[in-house]
Amino acid sequence: MSSAAPPSPTPPAPGPTRRTAFAEGVDQLRAAATTEPGRLRIIGAVLALLVVAFGTLTAWQTSTRASAAEDVLNKSQPLSSAAADIYRSLADANTAASSGFLAGGQETKASRDRYEEDIRTAAAKLVKAANSSDPDSPAAATIAKLNRLLPEYKGLIERARANNRQGYPLGGAYLRYANDKMQTDMLPAAEDLYTSENERLRGDYDSATPYPWAAIALGVLALAALAWAQHRNYQRTNRVLNHGLVAATAATTVVLLWLVIGHTVARQGLNDSYDHGVRSLNVLHDARIASLKARGNENLTLVSRGAETVEVKPGEFEDKFDVAFKASMKDLSEHLTDAQDLADDASGTDPVRAATGNMREWQSRHTDARAQDDEGNYQAALNKIIGSKSEKPTGECFDSIDSNLRTALAHEENEFKKSAGDGLDAMTGLTVGAAVLAVLGAAGAVLGIGRRLSEYR
Repeated sequence: MSSAAPPSPTPPAPGPTRRTAFAEGVDQLRAAATTEPGRLRIIGAVLALLVVAFGTLTAWQTSTRASAAEDVLNKSQPLSSAAADIYRSLADANTAASSGFLAGGQETKASRDRYEEDIRTAAAKLVKAANSSDPDSPAAATIAKLNRLLPEYKGLIERARANNRQGYPLGGAYLRYANDKMQTDMLPAAEDLYTSENERLRGDYDSATPYPWAAIALGVLALAALAWAQHRNYQRTNRVLNHGLVAATAATTVVLLWLVIGHTVARQGLNDSYDHGVRSLNVLHDARIASLKARGNENLTLVSRGAETVEVKPGEFEDKFDVAFKASMKDLSEHLTDAQDLADDASGTDPVRAATGNMREWQSRHTDARAQDDEGNYQAALNKIIGSKSEKPTGECFDSIDSNLRTALAHEENEFKKSAGDGLDAMTGLTVGAAVLAVLGAAGAVLGIGRRLSEYR
């Protein structure tokens, strides 16, 4: 007989499903919300969270804007001006070298000292720019290039001087070669540095001036929640004021008003510093650079003696450096017009107007000099450019333009510092103040709700 099959084991009854901590927390929160004390605890926690979040966001957004404003005032704008000074110093050194060359073996001590001072200034400004630039940035590469080219240029100028003192025509070739290195390699690199520093400055302005809309929106939301909580409290207790909630509302209101008004004042100051400071400075720097280019090309017109020409019309050739002089003078005229339009007071307008008069006189004297040179009177033309006992040279006009532009630059620099400083001052203390008031406001909200909870004990 076959034995019966053993019965299959009965499966154990399923145990209770284990719930997640989140699900249990939701159930506890739902259960708490069914009682007034539970609802009050939830309201207190939400109010405290909103006020603290508002203070934290305000502190963060104002801190980043204040840092950018600090960079505008003390870092990016000074570096932009330093980059412009590098360009100016290199261009002026080139001009001084050509002026000294025209004097032949009788180069003046003033001309030599001016050249040496410009070279030292350019080298010092390059060191400053290198210390403030990021190691792998395009600006750092440009600075390294200029540091490499500067001693090469100095060597060419010294060879030009040595040959010129001995009366060798080779000196003119060395000077033209040095000028080509300056015009085609060094000045374009300095201009790139100036442009990149201006872009960096514009970026700092873009970071410093936007309204902190996220913080403002969160502040309005926190105030609305506090107002709702107080209205709810009045409906249930018929009490007009809850001291803790009133304190929280007052603290939040102070932070919100401080944020809006402070940032509005800061934004106005920074915008003024750009519109009436940076823009004017840029135009004045451009005008100064154009005058330097014009002076250098005017000198080289006599140095080259027509050795280099360019075709201005089909079959019509003119001296290469005189054509460049005319282009630079056109740029100078346009920049001076823009600078006068941007100047907003007599201290800014008067030196620009004076420089414009100097420019017109320069053009008149230059025309006379070119007429003498075209007639073959080289010495007479030279006297009208570098001066003599009986001639008022074009160099006087150039020096007057440079002096007036330097005065205008100093004025606009002060205007920039004042407006940018006012903008930065408007944000002083806001970061710390917002954080402290937020903590006090959250404490007030918790204490206010706690006072209501004590009535249920």
